[in-house]
Amino acid sequence: MRHTLPIAPQFYVTAPQPCPYLDGRLERKLFTALQGDQAQKLNDTLSKQGFRRSQNVLYRPSCAECSACLSARIRVADFRPNRTQRKILSRAAHLRRNATSPWATEDQFALFRRYLDARHADGGMADMDIFEFAAMIEETPIKSRVIEYTRPAGEGEQGRPLAAVCLTDVFDDGLSMVYSFYDPALADLSLGTHVILDHVAIAREAGLPYVYLGYWVPGSRKMGYKSGFSALEIYKGGRWQDIGDPADHRAELHPLSMDPIAEQVARISLPEMRPVRE
Repeated sequence: MRHTLPIAPQFYVTAPQPCPYLDGRLERKLFTALQGDQAQKLNDTLSKQGFRRSQNVLYRPSCAECSACLSARIRVADFRPNRTQRKILSRAAHLRRNATSPWATEDQFALFRRYLDARHADGGMADMDIFEFAAMIEETPIKSRVIEYTRPAGEGEQGRPLAAVCLTDVFDDGLSMVYSFYDPALADLSLGTHVILDHVAIAREAGLPYVYLGYWVPGSRKMGYKSGFSALEIYKGGRWQDIGDPADHRAELHPLSMDPIAEQVARISLPEMRPVRE
């Protein structure tokens, strides 16, 4: 019989680099590896504390200058689409959803490139090649799905072309939208919003209470749209709370709002890591 002793996750901090959300700011991330047979449990636990997954890493913003990035999620049971969102659902009624295993395809990459070139040509993913794209989709140690949205074929097309794609993680309490992209030529469909609305529907069908949207950043035009969803919660002060008036969170942009790294790590709750026995 062999006993493998549990090893507590080790946390590290990235070097500062330009913030993608707020001009003139520097971002820094607190992160840990996500691996082994306890990966799902660790992911579920830390995601409830504001962490996000990127391939085999869990991270949370830990900037020296502000604490503006606030993890956001929708309470599925309380969500009600507004008038604009109901129109978006109606306009996209011709789309068909298809949930698949996390496996990258050439069609997905082609759509991904069109999306980046049109929306994020100067972003951090702008130079991503097909191998890096495949790693983003396929390198997941937890339960993940690729949700594809297809449209009817147009003139000269065959089958049902991709309209949007979302890499989605499945938690014990919800769905996490890791990364989504869509056809920039279909701007009139508001596909980014449609994919979120459809994930709320998926979570409701599966009996899951939350849809995790990533980070909401007060003062960032890129992230402002998330505050337009009802029943939105943010992780702030060590607990989930209603977002309330978005303007009330501008104080998080102050440099004194961030606690030292050691204090942040000390407050992280970890799951019970039971040893593996053979």
